[in-house]
Amino acid sequence: MGDGIVNKDSDVTSKPHEAMAKYLAPDLDAVGELIRTRMASEHAPRIPEVTAHLVGAGGKRLRPMLTLAAARLCGYDGPYHVHLAATVEFIHTATLLHDDVVDESSQRRGRPTANLLWDNKSSVLVGDYLFARSFQLMTETGSIKVLDILSNASATIAEGEVLQLTAAQDLATSEGVYLQVVRGKTAALFAAATEVGGVIAGADEKMVNALREYGDALGIAFQIADDLLDYWGGEATGKNIGDDFRECKLTLPLIKAVASADGDERAFWERVIEKGKQGDGDLEHALELLELHNALEDTRTEAVNWADKAKKALEILPDNPLRYMLRDIADYVVARLR
Repeated sequence: MGDGIVNKDSDVTSKPHEAMAKYLAPDLDAVGELIRTRMASEHAPRIPEVTAHLVGAGGKRLRPMLTLAAARLCGYDGPYHVHLAATVEFIHTATLLHDDVVDESSQRRGRPTANLLWDNKSSVLVGDYLFARSFQLMTETGSIKVLDILSNASATIAEGEVLQLTAAQDLATSEGVYLQVVRGKTAALFAAATEVGGVIAGADEKMVNALREYGDALGIAFQIADDLLDYWGGEATGKNIGDDFRECKLTLPLIKAVASADGDERAFWERVIEKGKQGDGDLEHALELLELHNALEDTRTEAVNWADKAKKALEILPDNPLRYMLRDIADYVVARLR
């Protein structure tokens, strides 16, 4: 692993997660090998079949990379950052399997979902297996602090998903509740991924806190950007415009538009989101209302502000190529937004 792949003047449009993957290639290879070993099952071959389908779907492996980067940035040279990175990936994969069942999804990363190729039962049970595997891996580090962080994150993720069930179609959902959902279902794992990297490296409390704050803010920026791209998407982003709208999901752009709605507009939102009665032209009208109330641009501003918070948290960390890669990843998360 050499220095100089990303520096203070690097171009964030050059996909910094790819630069980080190259910088951490030996560690990532070790993570991949550990994942392949631990997702094996002597008695239930469907487990590696289902897991391999999702793990092999070409994801960026951003969360495990954050763990590796945090540990290396704090000077760690032991073996257990690999265990923790694999743990984070297993938790993430388990939540994806469960999410696709809950959302009745048929496609993820451009491929059929596991629940479509197999069935809902297989997806739920394999997800449970991966959660169990993740706890086995994290205990092997021998760190109660690590176990505390990742087990709390797992509980927070589940809590966030349940909260989203009740909030997603309720027009009374506030921006505060939305943020609570995002902190649960997305940012909790980002924050845990970076925090445990510092903990396993024996970093001091200030550095560990900074890493946690970076992961939390990055995860929030990531999810807000993802929700915004549902209305600003296209071929370049790999998202179909309006998927969240068609699924009646009340995300931040809609929450902002509803807050500014007059009587007729609120009646429209009640029909298409709360009641789920959508017809021809409704998406187009929704987009008009989002533009009218500047909801999309205001959402973009919030995503950028959270990315800036993530970068601010990095300032006390060592001057190291990985620090600048982490900074550039925060920029890249929101660089996709016009």
